[in-house]
Amino acid sequence: MKKKEQFKRLLKFFAAFVIIAVFAFSFFQLWCQRYNEDMKERFYYYGNVLMVMVYVIVYAFSANSFSAFRIGYYKVLSLFGSQSLGILMTNFITFIEISLISHGRLSPVPILKLTAFELIFAAVWSFFFTRLYSDLYPPRRMLIVYGNSSAGTLVKKMCSRVDKYIIDESISCDEDIEKIKESILAHEAVVISDIPSQMKNQLMKFTFENDIRTYINPKLSDILVRGADECNLFDTPLLLCRNDGISADQAFIKRCVDIIFSLVLIIISSPLMGLTALAVKLYDRGPVLYKQKRLTIDARPFYVYKFRSMIVNAEKHGAQLADKHDDRITPVGRFIRKIRFDELPQLFNILKGDMSFVGPRPERPELAEEYEQSMPEFRFRLKVKAGLTGYAQVMGKYNTTPYDKLKLDLMYIERQSLRLDLKLMLMTVKIIFVPDATEGVDGEMVTTKREKHDAHSNEEIENIIQ
Repeated sequence: MKKKEQFKRLLKFFAAFVIIAVFAFSFFQLWCQRYNEDMKERFYYYGNVLMVMVYVIVYAFSANSFSAFRIGYYKVLSLFGSQSLGILMTNFITFIEISLISHGRLSPVPILKLTAFELIFAAVWSFFFTRLYSDLYPPRRMLIVYGNSSAGTLVKKMCSRVDKYIIDESISCDEDIEKIKESILAHEAVVISDIPSQMKNQLMKFTFENDIRTYINPKLSDILVRGADECNLFDTPLLLCRNDGISADQAFIKRCVDIIFSLVLIIISSPLMGLTALAVKLYDRGPVLYKQKRLTIDARPFYVYKFRSMIVNAEKHGAQLADKHDDRITPVGRFIRKIRFDELPQLFNILKGDMSFVGPRPERPELAEEYEQSMPEFRFRLKVKAGLTGYAQVMGKYNTTPYDKLKLDLMYIERQSLRLDLKLMLMTVKIIFVPDATEGVDGEMVTTKREKHDAHSNEEIENIIQ
């Protein structure tokens, strides 16, 4: 097994090479036999090579932005969805490029045919290499070492991906350390979830020494250290946590991007916003928009705008999160939530400066106060401006626990950059097409107060594993 691990990167590289090579050759044929032939001033050898190189670069960037080369990480449909978005983005940009070169005289039909072929090939490619990867690298037998906090939720999530993980044993950190080490050696990987720091350090050194793959459910302090820089002024290694956010020049550029993108998207989406407003109004004659007080950077309150997706006076008994099957959500509201159209008015919040495109989702003051009673660190999210999308929206779900959302938000805050913002904005396009990303709070999922104090016994976790 360990020898085969060395070839995992080679397999992924080969898979990426295959699809890039096929797409490059297909575009080369299309360019030489159709578009270049129809141009008044034809390209020759170096020009043709340049066109193919540009196409490959655009495709590689687009596909990578949607994580379309992650063989073994995504299931077949998700991988194909990522490839589809990369192909559509690439061919859209390419046709604009060709139109500019030819002064708009060329037909889009050839590139539409190319797109159809590439989508079919991407489907076959996704199925073949995912199947090959799963055959060569079957799921590992894993052990979870858990502490006093809830580990059952994590086990349940990992067991939902039996193509990657098989957790067949659990052991409490209260057991003897030697017994835990013995159990680790009997498995191919170990999950460490919320155990005392001293024991975690011992087990980390032990797994490193014995080449055991280790998954760690990080604490907040672990995430804060991830953004640290190396400080090599002395012969003693130091890690520097700057804790000062992005630089002034990046903040200025980010604000310019917010203004430009929000203006463009408001113009483009104005017909969609008009149709959405009409649908909401015609359903029950109630208000089209609703505003709600939220918190942004430095706990500054502002009003966020959304298309109304619930019945009128849905919160007459006080603030509450939407349930998975909440009967307060109207049929129109359920649909616009599914496709994220209810969020479109927040483009005006971004233009105004209350929000950014990327950042932690703005929370309501009363809910934030409730979360801070059990999670004082929840206020760390307010070190940056609230956002329309972010790590918690791209990688989490609506029913992700507040504590896990906090971890994801801190991962962004510690790593924020313009490049990461661009990637998260593109990944947001992908999750629009993932239905389960819009789920409400599931009754089986833990929320704030339960999350901090709910403990799982070994027997309860074993029941989940079985």
